[in-house]
Amino acid sequence: MWDVVRILLALVVAVLIVRVGIAVLGGMTRPVPEPPPPGELRKVKLVYRCSTCGTEVRMTSAVHTEPEAPRHCMDEMDLLTPVDDI
Repeated sequence: MWDVVRILLALVVAVLIVRVGIAVLGGMTRPVPEPPPPGELRKVKLVYRCSTCGTEVRMTSAVHTEPEAPRHCMDEMDLLTPVDDI
């Protein structure tokens, strides 16, 4: 009698583990969203530094994924973000 209960309990636990696993894997398979239409802001994570005074600026959104460098002290700022991260 106890062997039958143990087998049924093991089957219930196995089904539960499989369902949770499928749900977790299903949550990771969402497609990458399409890029926004032209002219709309995109998320970026770029850091610039002024070579004259040392001021740093972090850009978080821009129209293009590779925007022009901002200007400070009448000069373009230097990009500090590694090229691989762009």
